[in-house]
Amino acid sequence: MKIGFLLFDGLEELDMVGPWEVFTMAGKASPDAGIECITIAPNGGTVRCAKGLRVTADHSFADAPAIDILVVPGGQGTRREVDNAATLDWIATVAKTCAWVTSVCTGSMLLAAAGPASGKRITTHWAAVEMVRKRGEAAAVLDDVRYVRDGNVVTSAGVSAGIDMALWLVGEIWEPAFARKVQRQMEYDPAPPYAAEV
Repeated sequence: MKIGFLLFDGLEELDMVGPWEVFTMAGKASPDAGIECITIAPNGGTVRCAKGLRVTADHSFADAPAIDILVVPGGQGTRREVDNAATLDWIATVAKTCAWVTSVCTGSMLLAAAGPASGKRITTHWAAVEMVRKRGEAAAVLDDVRYVRDGNVVTSAGVSAGIDMALWLVGEIWEPAFARKVQRQMEYDPAPPYAAEV
């Protein structure tokens, strides 16, 4: 199971790193599952994320291997990438052979523009819902949900919601008990999410 994470300048760090943690933790929890996570940027090299984190891609579009799952993060960089024909063409091509096509935050805008999420129900960060709706490429842009599945396309709301989406996908591909094991291994238990006044 090869999982490819799209990288581009201006991506939101946790949009990528949250699902990365879930899938790599799943691989550690079950080495026999054969999970491999890779990063892919248009020209390879290093990208600078929205808050300054630098990440070096494993592959460029030109030399990236076939993947089973695509993860497209969001962030301010999506406003540029949604008009980048090379990125949209790559997403459209790769998605055709993926078992699952996923996004976090405004990554869903890229999936809709590229085709995999066109005419489907999607979600995004609450602050971007109207912007994505106005593009008119999705059948519906849902708010107040953590993630949405429509066929083999799974989109999640902003930032931390990508963790929930990835855990759901682990449970869907393998089994819920395994996803719970991964969740426990991560010590991810956001209830309540902010307890400073408790």
